[in-house]
Amino acid sequence: MRSNDYFNTFLIIFIIILDKEMIRYHLKELIAEKEFAERRRITIGEIAKETGINRMTLSKIINHAGHSTVTDNLDKLCYYFDCEIDQLVTHIKETDDALLPPDPR
Repeated sequence: MRSNDYFNTFLIIFIIILDKEMIRYHLKELIAEKEFAERRRITIGEIAKETGINRMTLSKIINHAGHSTVTDNLDKLCYYFDCEIDQLVTHIKETDDALLPPDPR
């Protein structure tokens, strides 16, 4: 394969990825805000204990973009962080201009 072919393949894959829609979780941000407000460190283990959500599930929500979880978990997290659902999750259509790479011009 020539380097131009590799680039074209990459470009096709990139376009396919950008055409997906996904849910983005703001769990990291909510943890940081709670840590700041309470002036202490908050661990995933603590959140798991308080909410009853498995630590692995919390880790996936934090680290894997587009991870799917049940609405019961979202409800528990909203209760724990005393927030509305739109503060916890956002629907992102990845073809939005804000998510595209900057124009090099």
